[in-house]
Amino acid sequence: MSASLDHVPASKSALVLFSGGQDSSVCLAWALTHFDRVETVGFDYGQRHSIEMTTRTQVLARFREVFPLAATRLGEDHVCDLRGFGAVAESSLTRETEIVMTERGLPSSFVPGRNLVFFVYAAAVADRRGLDHLIGGMCETDFSGYPDCRNETLRAMQTVLQLGIERPYEIHTPLMWIDKAQTWELSMELGGQPLVDLILEETTTCYNGVRAERHPWGYGCGDCPACQLRKTGFEHFIEVRQHADN
Repeated sequence: MSASLDHVPASKSALVLFSGGQDSSVCLAWALTHFDRVETVGFDYGQRHSIEMTTRTQVLARFREVFPLAATRLGEDHVCDLRGFGAVAESSLTRETEIVMTERGLPSSFVPGRNLVFFVYAAAVADRRGLDHLIGGMCETDFSGYPDCRNETLRAMQTVLQLGIERPYEIHTPLMWIDKAQTWELSMELGGQPLVDLILEETTTCYNGVRAERHPWGYGCGDCPACQLRKTGFEHFIEVRQHADN
């Protein structure tokens, strides 16, 4: 822990579940405006594409370069090895299969219990590091029906962690009730054009891990559900801002 952050109490310290994608980057920016000490944690669960694990370090470096506030509040980054879990909870995110809708009414990209496992590991890291707040980019507005992204699920998870670890954890989900266009707008509110540009240039949200082409909305294959959400949200965001300027 940075010496300058040693004095920060747990009640003013947070851990961001950080993948290096658009949503977790916005959550990181949100955390840096709400807490005096912010650390990050990533999860290697055997993703089909390792680009997520490499991109996240670059995004963190850019945060420190672009935002002076980040340099004073952003502490250690942690990585948890969950490849064993990923092998058990197979999905289209951990093996080379097409993303389709299953008989359960859930996309094949759903990794059963992924966010629940993430929060258990994050809570363990937070307990060791002295951090009372856990922050994730889960959302009910623009999501694929994943049950572990629902607000009700995460409120229950907060209670479980409080009881099971005996720490006054609070789970924060700044994106829970906003869509992708509003997520872009929140980026502008939190960090202005520099944050929007950072997200466009550095973050990776694509399920296929593609960074070969720079689209107006950032990098990605342009075809997977994650890219489509990001593209549509960005176009609406630009449309709304242009309308406001006229």
